[in-house]
Amino acid sequence: MIDAMQDVIELAAAPSVRERLVRRFMRVRGRTVGLAAPLTPEDQIIQSMADVSPTKWHLAHTTWFFEVFVLNRYAQGYTAFDERFGYLFNSYYNNLGSRHPRPHRGMLSRPSADEVQRYRDHVNAACLRLIRQVPDETLGELSKILTLGFNHEQQHQELILTDIKHVFWSNPLLPAYQSAQNQPGATTAPQKWFEHAGGLVQIGCDGDGTGFCFDNETPRHHTYVQPFRFAGRPVTCGEYREFIEAGGYDKPKYWLSDGWNEVEAQQWRAPLYWQKQHGDWHVFTLSGLRPMVESDPVCHVSFYEAAAYAAWAGKRLPTEAEWELFGRTQQVDGNLMECGTLHPMASPCAGMGPWQMFGDVWEWTASPYSPYPGFKAPPGAVGEYNGKFMCNQMVLRGGSCVTPSDHVRATYRNFFPPAARWQFAGFRLAEDI
Repeated sequence: MIDAMQDVIELAAAPSVRERLVRRFMRVRGRTVGLAAPLTPEDQIIQSMADVSPTKWHLAHTTWFFEVFVLNRYAQGYTAFDERFGYLFNSYYNNLGSRHPRPHRGMLSRPSADEVQRYRDHVNAACLRLIRQVPDETLGELSKILTLGFNHEQQHQELILTDIKHVFWSNPLLPAYQSAQNQPGATTAPQKWFEHAGGLVQIGCDGDGTGFCFDNETPRHHTYVQPFRFAGRPVTCGEYREFIEAGGYDKPKYWLSDGWNEVEAQQWRAPLYWQKQHGDWHVFTLSGLRPMVESDPVCHVSFYEAAAYAAWAGKRLPTEAEWELFGRTQQVDGNLMECGTLHPMASPCAGMGPWQMFGDVWEWTASPYSPYPGFKAPPGAVGEYNGKFMCNQMVLRGGSCVTPSDHVRATYRNFFPPAARWQFAGFRLAEDI
């Protein structure tokens, strides 16, 4: 009887679905503004290259997403803050009309940062009213699109940090986003290898509604994996430096043809943000320039660089199926955004299996970003979210030091072009048995 009464009390105290949505909406939206807080209005307008978007644009685009996919559809009588913003802040949704060219987002001095914040306040207030007032029969459907919006915004939270790092690195003053963070001792365990017998396995998300996943993680399906060995941790800066010193950037035999073309065209000699001072390597971070720490995971390398290192080391990159088989055996914890360091760190071996699977660096895999067997993009504009990019991209797994901790899982499929380097991307190795 006492247990039953306790169950009733706990159930009564538990927040309702509406309240949980309200709390998460406010938490996610508030964090985005918090990430922009250290920046001046001038910082927020800079676009240092075509792949980088200004912070102000991220703030507005994530607001546009809720306005278009939530309010315009579910909030009767909703009045748009400014009809012109649909053109300015649409990213790539062709079904929703034309849009401002991506490489020219840094030209948008107007609307001002203050007006973008007023836009956010306007949409926030309307969304909160909608969550509290929508009929019960519509709440489940609304909850799904809101959850997609939360995860979409978390992707842009990561991009705010990724992009502002490139913006500040492009400034000759090398300004810091935050002050230097206290870090634990820079040690990491020696590399270890873990074997998997392979066979017919299942990967992917089952999409049963018990937890969020993006459409590109579905459907769960069978795939065959050959026996393989999997590295216990990512490749470190010190290990990558050996590749540099061995002439890795001078020997085309290690490189894919497209990768070697990039090396020659871009004059790559080291990972992005590495530079030599007085003969020693230094690395630009969100806390400014600092000496390279050999035991930290190497970061800001392209797929081409990861593949070249693997060839030099006599290994290969893991497939995404191989990565997931080990990733789903590990807890989702590590050096993620909430840790506050915003930079990959060395980590000692912490168990019987691979470590640093989540956090620190997104890990390049050998798998091209393509649809899983049976994948079908959702109808309408939402269907353009992932499916349209399933060409000329490579899959990354695991999350990085700027990924929100509740935004990663073993089935998550990130993807970028193979030449991309401004992302917090590293890699670990694999080999056949």
